[in-house]
Amino acid sequence: MLLAHDPARAFVPYPAVPVPGAPTGPLSGLSFGAKDLFDVAGYPTGGGSPLVLAMSGIKTVNAPSVQRLLDAGARFVGKTHTDEFAFSMNGRNAHFGTPINGAAPDRIPGGSSSGSASAVSNRLCDTALGTDTGGSVRAPASHCGLYGIRPTHGRVSLQRALDLSPSFDTCGFFARDATTFARVADVMLGADPAPLPARVRLLRPADAWALIGDEPAAALAQAVSRVESVAGAASPCTLALDSIDAMYTAYRQLQGREAWVVDGPTIERFAAPLGPGVAERFAWSSRLTDAEVAAASVFRERFRTHLAALLGTDGVLVLPTMPDVAPLLSADEAALDAYRANAIRLLCTAGLAGVPQVSMPLARRLGAPLGLSLIGPAGSDRSLVALAQAIGG
Repeated sequence: MLLAHDPARAFVPYPAVPVPGAPTGPLSGLSFGAKDLFDVAGYPTGGGSPLVLAMSGIKTVNAPSVQRLLDAGARFVGKTHTDEFAFSMNGRNAHFGTPINGAAPDRIPGGSSSGSASAVSNRLCDTALGTDTGGSVRAPASHCGLYGIRPTHGRVSLQRALDLSPSFDTCGFFARDATTFARVADVMLGADPAPLPARVRLLRPADAWALIGDEPAAALAQAVSRVESVAGAASPCTLALDSIDAMYTAYRQLQGREAWVVDGPTIERFAAPLGPGVAERFAWSSRLTDAEVAAASVFRERFRTHLAALLGTDGVLVLPTMPDVAPLLSADEAALDAYRANAIRLLCTAGLAGVPQVSMPLARRLGAPLGLSLIGPAGSDRSLVALAQAIGG
């Protein structure tokens, strides 16, 4: 960590090693952190796990996504905490603690990019890299009052970053304001291979909105009106293929199998002590059958075709990022697990289809932030950011 003080406990307290970057560039004047899944020269890569940290060694080459920010003139200030093995959405790490949510200190920051969201929301840096597999940028963006993006799958490099579920893993980022978000997007995303037209077709999926309660929906109503004032009136649509539960099940089974393939051998070989929630998810993942995974794979291909037809080249979904504001820090593991299950029902769309999603900090409830999301066709990432910027002002 290259900061003198970290009151938010957002950064891993590694000994400070300067990481050189370009003296000038499009991101000059901005500072950034990187989730401790990305390799940074001079630092280990711990993945939120004492075991992974012990085996890491000091890295000698930066991950390409880190290098891209450095080459653009941004200044690296440290590696940020992540949930254990990045297999959680709460931001609570049994081994390293919980970073402070800068927008709602009595509530969880959300994970697994908890440290990155905490660092940006507490103004310890201007932007930060995270990863999003099942919602690990979008969830903390909503909880911490930030802009955040899950890009089109494969759009931003994850080379020299620890995997969780490779067919879902993406590299995203956070910012407090739309202008900074757009500056970082220019560097990380470049030009769209499939840009949205000037006039988009806004869609409001009734089945997704039905997943949240009346009070969160009321809190988001003004935000939806703000989106419609820029993008035009939203038309109702149905998002689910078969059912929302079918989407949820397929996502969880595919993610779980991949996570066990990636991390299971290490966990079993070293009897890694896992924190609550993470241990149960890995145990569940280890029991998935080949038949379940094969059926989930077929469903995913069907869903990608379904969503591509719904979106076309100009469709943009507007929907809640999360079911509600962040749970309180005092919530028990059972309550957090129930909240996570509801959240995945909202979040699994972009993951299953491999499409981009941007969360915008446009609403508040109970004194805490609540995000509203835009989902667009594959390859429309930068267009979505531009639309979010136009909405955010």
